[in-house]
Amino acid sequence: MRTRQIDDGIATLAKLIGALIPYDGNVELRVLGVRVGRVSKPNQEPMHYVQRSSLCIVAQGAKIVTIGESTYGYEAGQMAVYSIIVPMAGRVTRASYSEPYLLLMIDLDAEKIAELALKVFPQGLPKPREARSLYVGDADAHMIDAAARLLELTAQPVDAELLAPLVRDEILIRLLRGPMGSRVAQIGKADSGVQRIANAVSQLRANYDRRVNIEDVAKLVNMSVTSFHRQFKAVTGMSPLQYQKSLRLQEARRLMLAAMLDAGQASRRVGYSSASQFTREYGRFFGSAPTKDIHRLREQGLTAADVPA
Repeated sequence: MRTRQIDDGIATLAKLIGALIPYDGNVELRVLGVRVGRVSKPNQEPMHYVQRSSLCIVAQGAKIVTIGESTYGYEAGQMAVYSIIVPMAGRVTRASYSEPYLLLMIDLDAEKIAELALKVFPQGLPKPREARSLYVGDADAHMIDAAARLLELTAQPVDAELLAPLVRDEILIRLLRGPMGSRVAQIGKADSGVQRIANAVSQLRANYDRRVNIEDVAKLVNMSVTSFHRQFKAVTGMSPLQYQKSLRLQEARRLMLAAMLDAGQASRRVGYSSASQFTREYGRFFGSAPTKDIHRLREQGLTAADVPA
């Protein structure tokens, strides 16, 4: 049950974010790895993009996201923790020009998480109950207060440089000490399942346009092929090949919007040797054939900036 203190804190956080980003989009703030976002109307259809590993605190509005076969929802006063870089589809469901969807995003750097986890868990990391790409939970009054203080500091250049990083660390420490802490700590643990899959993801992202030998990737992260497949799907919600396919198709869509490439050129650029296979998989993924899809997006006024890389 939310208290009056939490509601007041969320309202303050929304006001601060609204002042920092008066127009729709995402803005990088003065503190490394800290961003704010704004959306002024609900999305009629999901936006496909690759989500960074990050903590998102929602100050206003609501959103639903789909990762693999799983769908999640979060709203004002809640936190969404993405443990790994993952392709996903998101749709803002509650927003208006008077009350836009507003959120604070803090990147989750593995080295920083490892450093802070040693302080929070000096006797050793607790064993997590599960590993997956997204966890959703309520933000408590202390977390909301810290988030508001972080945004207040970013408005002042000197404070942003000297003090804001300390408050960012406070937020991460509170995250580690909270109900999601054992899961978040795995992001920084070198031999954890999440970190091994993160290393595999880096390999897939670096070579998304080439045929990847899954046995080689599994060997790279010191896992058997069977265990690798099982853990990869548990964490990301999809198989390694589905993950790579998502990266390819999203990049092809971005290239057609940004570089004005036709479907054939885009498909070859992202590693497809068969135009018919590309068209078939693109239609299955986005709901319509490449040419028709891009024409519709351009009619809606969408550009490459609306389809993040």
